Amino acid sequence: MGPSGKDLKDMVVSQLGEALREISGLPEYNGICKKVYGDLIRRVKLLSPLFEELRDGDEELELDVLKGLELLKIALDSAAELLRSVSRGSKLFQASELEKLVLEFHHMTEDIEAALSKLPIDKLGISDEVREQTELVHAQFKRAKERVGSADAELGKDLVILEEEKDPDPAILKRVSEKLHLRSINDLKKESLAIHELVISIDGGDPGDVFGKLSSILKKLKDYVQSENPEVETSQDEKSTTIKHRSPVIPDDFRCPISLELMRDPVIVSTGQTYERSCIQKWLDAGHKTCPKTQQALQHTALTPNYVLKSLISLWCENNGVELPRKQGNCRSKKPGSGISDCDRATIDALLLKLVNGSPEQKRSAAGELRLLAKRNSDNRICIAEAGAIPFLVELLSSNDTRTQEHAVTALLNLSINDSNKRTIVDLRAIPAIVEVLKNGSMEARENAAATLFSLSVIDENKVAIGAAGAIPALISLLCEGTPRGKKDAATAIFNLSIYQGNKARALRAGIVTPLMGFLKDTGGGMVDEALAILAILATHHEGKVAIGQAEPMAVLLEFIKTGSPRNRENAAAVLWSLCSTDFEQLKLAREHGAEEALKEVSENGTDRAKRKAGSILELFQRFDGPSSPL
Repeated sequence: MGPSGKDLKDMVVSQLGEALREISGLPEYNGICKKVYGDLIRRVKLLSPLFEELRDGDEELELDVLKGLELLKIALDSAAELLRSVSRGSKLFQASELEKLVLEFHHMTEDIEAALSKLPIDKLGISDEVREQTELVHAQFKRAKERVGSADAELGKDLVILEEEKDPDPAILKRVSEKLHLRSINDLKKESLAIHELVISIDGGDPGDVFGKLSSILKKLKDYVQSENPEVETSQDEKSTTIKHRSPVIPDDFRCPISLELMRDPVIVSTGQTYERSCIQKWLDAGHKTCPKTQQALQHTALTPNYVLKSLISLWCENNGVELPRKQGNCRSKKPGSGISDCDRATIDALLLKLVNGSPEQKRSAAGELRLLAKRNSDNRICIAEAGAIPFLVELLSSNDTRTQEHAVTALLNLSINDSNKRTIVDLRAIPAIVEVLKNGSMEARENAAATLFSLSVIDENKVAIGAAGAIPALISLLCEGTPRGKKDAATAIFNLSIYQGNKARALRAGIVTPLMGFLKDTGGGMVDEALAILAILATHHEGKVAIGQAEPMAVLLEFIKTGSPRNRENAAAVLWSLCSTDFEQLKLAREHGAEEALKEVSENGTDRAKRKAGSILELFQRFDGPSSPL
């Protein structure tokens, strides 16, 4: 038994409502077709009362009415598809194909008008008000059908000039930028992605030819916008303006030929061309077998990292104060649940075999290669862990071979950047082994062990376990004996571990105050910032106040309060506040050293925290003005 007339009506009306909701929810569009796009959405939305009354009505509809509604549904579905593609599409491509696009909108208007013409409005059972509005909408579509929009001839000529001329007239660039609303770097980034999606979606014709034309114009627009707005980048979506440093022009060789963006993970295809990995992988995943830039057939689809170019890009970024773009999403040829390419996975699997069953030399070599792979990117860190390498790297921490131990602890450091890997490393009870390396390894191994402990200590519960494993005294030894880098690694780890109150006591009992005071007196040693930060956190512990007070810090603290950097003034004031808040003798000593004048200056011009600390000490001076006043 088939569905009843009422069931058919409910189904069709429900589908009409869905189509209307989709069209109504489409975003605002600022491209060359803005008017016809907005007019079509506005007219369709006026049909909402009709669909609502049909939905709420109880009577069945005759077959010819259902057929009319079905035709309207088909027309609205097509309209939604057209509008959706335009809102997400490349504005440059739409401008280059403007005549076709205008014609598509005209045909869509004709289809909706034809569907409304075949709808027997007298049989719909709707109110007079809704009937009048529906007839008004039909009249609007009928008038629109009789008008065929014309393409912008000037825009067409401008695009041809932009494509053909190497250095086009800035007036033309400005005109195209304004007409297509490609006015900011953010707008151009979206356009670049749209072009990328367009090229991948092309089934017939020559995608390389389309890409070449559009990318050439886009690059010229980017250079123009950057030159016109070197310091301000405006995001229309976020309605915010961010002041930036002057943007240097990115060398062409550093841009991906597909996205025209600065490459972060450049790879080489078989033709010798270099692309951003995510972009070329997406091209290959779409089934293309040619090089997008040269249109030569690819002999194979393997992607070879271009390490030389990557290093040059990193150096350029560093010299120009540019931050490498973050990855927008995984883009490689993935296995389920993984973000790693088959090529890299095979390499990692082969290294794991050496790590498990290889000779001592092979294990050393494998640990070294995994160390480099884990440093390279987040995908590799995930894949190495998923392959099961962490337990075997933990085993190698106990190796008698110095180089093997260095590779193992550094590989674990690089893997620990991933939070999930942090937990895996700790669950394998690696902390005691890492502390052992910190105590007895080579200087490189000790430094990287300290950095590993810092990385693991980001998770609060690990702070307790690391302190309990005896890491604090070993870190203090490295703080005293290490290279400049090793001292900083040790200081960073100590600071983070000392957030936990129990570790403050461990550090103080291990004698940390003496080397920290030594760093403060050796201002050329490069450890002042770290020393003051650690003292500020230790001074919040009652044993810390005593130990720091016994080191006679007043003169050096006040020197930093007077002449130090904003952060050092803040930390020195914090230490002074901790000492003076519970010890009248320290308060008296501070006054004798002329602290009031320096603190008044900080209370007016220091950081917010420094102002609070300085103000609190000044209040203590006022409250206990007499030398014999008890606290």
